[in-house]
Amino acid sequence: MPSLEFVLPHWLYWAGLILFPLIAMYVTRRRLAAGEDARVQVSIAYLLWLLGGFVGLHRFYLRSRWGLVFIPLFAMVLFGNAEIREARDALSGARNQVMITEFELERAERAAEEDPAQAGKVEPARADVAQAQQGLAAARAEDTGWQRFTRSFALALAVLLIIDAVLLPRLVQRRATHASAETAGAGAADWTEAQARVDPVAGHAIHTRFTDLVDRANGFVGSFVAWWSLIAVFVYYYEVLARYVFNSPTNWAHESMFLMFGMQYLLAGAYALRDEAHVRVDVIYMHFSERGKAITDVITSVFFFIFTGALLWTGWTFAFDSISVAEVSFTEWAIQYWPVKLAIPVGAALLMLQGLARLIRDIMFLAGRST
Repeated sequence: MPSLEFVLPHWLYWAGLILFPLIAMYVTRRRLAAGEDARVQVSIAYLLWLLGGFVGLHRFYLRSRWGLVFIPLFAMVLFGNAEIREARDALSGARNQVMITEFELERAERAAEEDPAQAGKVEPARADVAQAQQGLAAARAEDTGWQRFTRSFALALAVLLIIDAVLLPRLVQRRATHASAETAGAGAADWTEAQARVDPVAGHAIHTRFTDLVDRANGFVGSFVAWWSLIAVFVYYYEVLARYVFNSPTNWAHESMFLMFGMQYLLAGAYALRDEAHVRVDVIYMHFSERGKAITDVITSVFFFIFTGALLWTGWTFAFDSISVAEVSFTEWAIQYWPVKLAIPVGAALLMLQGLARLIRDIMFLAGRST
């Protein structure tokens, strides 16, 4: 199999983090506005064909047992590549052995020229060279054999994927005729009831321009960074394919994703607070009345603002220092670090604003205001 030498450019990484969620949110909003149902779709089928077609995911999506054909073929490709790696190691060792024996032969021939008594060492050295060359030829033959073995299964897999790429629209249409419409939103009432147990104002219409603006802003940011998780599917798909199919592991996939998820964790904190998704200990709190919960939230908000204030201050210090020196990672990829560290104060600011919005609603609730 050929090797892959692609290294993700820095500009493409940052552009992808910005543009991909915007495009995905736009497409999703258009589909919702058009009233598309949850039946099988050609776009999803092709996406699964692209990302996981080598194991038949697109076929499983269409509930076709033909997907089982792809799995053993891909398993043979993985097995062949494992053997290729071992064959390459053996081939490298055989080449080194040839170089060593040829060097020893040269030494023996020079020694024989200087001292005829050493002539007896030449023939054994030549025999060692011949034996090493035979070993090299065998190692090359084994490497070539495993290369052909792997390519044959890879070719069969590619042929099936090309055929399915042509047939997918027809297969999707056939599956859609047997798909039943599914209803959504059955769990909405349960979610509202669960939220009311931890948010005393969840069931009351308490709004201000400020709180509504903060809620919308953090809702957008949370939805925006949520799409980053899908980027990870593409990147790790490429990494697995490059590493195990083409024997070409990347030097950027893991680093790019753990930095991305770190920023996602920081920026989504306010969104999680807005929707009461943070882990909390409410063994006693859940038994309070709505007014008791609101009073408790107001009192304990002091500790919340101490934490977010410290996070905001220290995060800005880290980000400012990183921007000042144009900090990059100490890896071969050398990605810029300042956007990652800038996510700390930005996330802290969003979290503080969401906490302030909640505090305002709690105070209004205690004051008996509901608009």
